[in-house]
Amino acid sequence: MIEFKLRDGDIETAYIELNKLLKATQVVESGAVANICITDGLVKLNGKVDTRKRAKIRKGDKIQFEGEEIVVM
Repeated sequence: MIEFKLRDGDIETAYIELNKLLKATQVVESGAVANICITDGLVKLNGKVDTRKRAKIRKGDKIQFEGEEIVVM
């Protein structure tokens, strides 16, 4: 499990885009690879496949990809 902490700020508007999260946690080599994996349906957001590259990921969300789980804190 990978824990990713969002930067401090307004808790209601704090988010990271899905493709940027995959790159920031180094589960993919680049943003381009992240985009391909997302559009191919290989990434789950809170247990459901999500094909939105720029989906807003907020505190409490869980991402599953290739056996890894990323928890956003």
